[in-house]
Amino acid sequence: MAAGSIVKTVSLRVNGVDRQVSAEEGVPLLYVLRNDLGLRGARFGCGEGQCGACTVLVDGRAVQSCETPLWSVEGHEVTTIEGIGDGRALHPVQQAFIDHQAAQCGYCSSGIVMAAVALLREMPDPTDGQIVAALERNLCRCGAHARVLRAIRAAAVAMARGRKR
Repeated sequence: MAAGSIVKTVSLRVNGVDRQVSAEEGVPLLYVLRNDLGLRGARFGCGEGQCGACTVLVDGRAVQSCETPLWSVEGHEVTTIEGIGDGRALHPVQQAFIDHQAAQCGYCSSGIVMAAVALLREMPDPTDGQIVAALERNLCRCGAHARVLRAIRAAAVAMARGRKR
């Protein structure tokens, strides 16, 4: 840390675990997740909130962690790709991405999965247009867009089946 920088201790809940992190004031959530907590699923892409590779959930809402200051999530629930499964099975969106081969290089996949999880929590049966709108801030250069849409639709069906049990 730079000499004279202000260090603040922030309390937050990450993937169901209460954490306290000390960091310079204004440090992005992404840096703390990756460097301090060892959660590498959220990726650094553009650093400007434009590509979505760093997408995580804050209180269930998709946010770009590269542009989210750590102080702004104090007292909130942060969920990363590492925290969406139940420990025994993948989250239905993760499983659908595998089943539908919705990732090529994989760099953007965790951000897209997190945006899809947030969407399906809010909107269990989205249209293709609603899916596209929800993924507006997630860039993928591999050309897997059609497979991503199929995977998210399949995850919505799987999640609906799980709710009916």
